[in-house]
Amino acid sequence: MALEIVAPPGGFHGPVKRSITIAGHATSISLEPIFWAALEAAAVDAALPLSALVAAIDHARIGADAPPNLASAIRTWLMAQRSG
Repeated sequence: MALEIVAPPGGFHGPVKRSITIAGHATSISLEPIFWAALEAAAVDAALPLSALVAAIDHARIGADAPPNLASAIRTWLMAQRSG
C-alpha cells in the first residue's frame, strides 16, 4: 500500500525572516512558520526568552566540528528534541 502524502494543516509555507538579538547584535534567521512555532514552544518549555534559546543553540553550533548555518542548526536541534 502506497503512502498518501497530504499537505500539513494550514498548507506548505516557505521561510519567514525574523531578526533576533544574539550577544548584543541583531541577526536575521529564516525559518518556516512551523519551525518558528516549535522554537517558540521550546523557549516557553525551557522558561527562556526566544533570544536566549537561539543564543544557546548558536553557541553549541559554533562549537561543532563543521558548523552549519544558524537556521540549519535550529531545525536540527528542534528535530532532535522531538525525537529525543
